[in-house]
Amino acid sequence: MDFFLGWGTQIAFGLLVTIEVAVLSLLLGFVWAMLGALAQLSSNAFLRGLGRGFAVVVRGTPELLIILIVYFGGTVALTALMKTIRPDAAYVEIPALPAGVFALSLVFGGYASEVLRGAFLALPKGEVEAAQAFGMSSLTSFIHIRLPLMWRYALPGLGNNWISLIKDTSLISIVGLEEIMRVSSMATSVAGDPFRFYVIAAIAYLILTIVNTSAVDALERWAARGERKLAQ
Repeated sequence: MDFFLGWGTQIAFGLLVTIEVAVLSLLLGFVWAMLGALAQLSSNAFLRGLGRGFAVVVRGTPELLIILIVYFGGTVALTALMKTIRPDAAYVEIPALPAGVFALSLVFGGYASEVLRGAFLALPKGEVEAAQAFGMSSLTSFIHIRLPLMWRYALPGLGNNWISLIKDTSLISIVGLEEIMRVSSMATSVAGDPFRFYVIAAIAYLILTIVNTSAVDALERWAARGERKLAQ
């Protein structure tokens, strides 16, 4: 008996799409997070306000609304742009994958920017002052001293953001992207067995969570290896 009722291939493909969306959103989202954190730590009042505003807006807006605004707003903007180039241009719909990735990257970036900001503030001042005493430039000190040390403080929070991001990929199903949640919903409509397919989706997310939690734990142990040696 086929447990997946003929939907095994589609479910496997949906799982791959889920992983693809999560990874791409993580990579782009980390760019927004770093820019947001550095902006908030800037000595420039305008940049501080911009960084703070980004974090507040993203954290204060439901993830689903951000996805809908990016998807439909991107479609409106793209259509308007095409009509300025060609007045007879037809309605242009933004693809679900890039819209979903961009929206989720903003969500991750908004939350992770606060994690990175806190990690930078937690750095021992003596380490930074020692780098300056050795004549390091601000950029050299940032790359070789502040950035490596920052990971020890940021990894736990970033790990939580990453797990939340994986689960948030289920929200992209609303714009038609055939990730694991969308495929499960389609299978439910055709096969008429919602419990089976939603449990399959839940198990898939649980496996992804367990695997990635283990990976984050391993990264935390690797980042803290120097501290453990000193303690011994």
